[in-house]
Amino acid sequence: MSTSFTPTTLDEAVGILAARPELRVVNGGTDVMVGVNAGVVRTSGWLNLRRVKELHGIERIDRGIRIGGGVTFAHIEYELAHDAPALAMAARTVGSRQIRSVGTIGGNLATASPAGDSLPPLLVCDAEVDLVSTRGMRTVRLADFLVGPKRSVLETDEIVAAVVLTDFSGSQHFAKVGTRNAMVISISSLAARLDTDRGVARVAAGSVGPTAIRIDEAVEALLQPDGADNFADIVGRSVSPIDDHRATADYRRTSVTVLARRMHELLWKMQGSQ
Repeated sequence: MSTSFTPTTLDEAVGILAARPELRVVNGGTDVMVGVNAGVVRTSGWLNLRRVKELHGIERIDRGIRIGGGVTFAHIEYELAHDAPALAMAARTVGSRQIRSVGTIGGNLATASPAGDSLPPLLVCDAEVDLVSTRGMRTVRLADFLVGPKRSVLETDEIVAAVVLTDFSGSQHFAKVGTRNAMVISISSLAARLDTDRGVARVAAGSVGPTAIRIDEAVEALLQPDGADNFADIVGRSVSPIDDHRATADYRRTSVTVLARRMHELLWKMQGSQ
């Protein structure tokens, strides 16, 4: 029989995890319970973070917009529709309404799946991840946090306390390709941000490599109003997709290239309408 702990403060949570590093940390549980139900994930105990108040809430801080690790996608979908529209768009594609009501952004980060829908929008907002343990807090750039398929720099005694959007100006968009528009793991996904006033652009892709990746080499083409074809070509050449049961590598590369061309055109139309 597994043991379950349900702390109510962050200090209590990291203390339990330090003493019991074998515990499986769970918040919404929408990712890990799939493995449990399939019999591929086993654990001797659970650390349930649902009642830790410090992990909830979205607030403005000096560094940007702080999103607590326990904030659900349903919350993000509405609360960040204006400030971080690409992230809000991605949140709307995460499963059913029931899944979005319990699934958390901290869980999406901790799982570190290359298909995590929140990751490309977070990357284009120059996100930083706050990790906490009994040793204190450390902050890691999201681009450095993700190191491989379902692998991150998260230590066994650390909890994802929050993610901070440090730059989110300009027009934003997110799109993904799947067998349906939502309630499906993405075959490819793309997020981009364009701020022509500041000369700032970002682009990131998901499901087309071992991690979600920022594609900095495509920034210059995104900043050019007539650069849609070049932008799409650079994005297509920058990804490293694989064949699996959901799609071939060629299909993934083609689909993210199509998304890139459309996104370039859309972002420039959005700039023109402002």
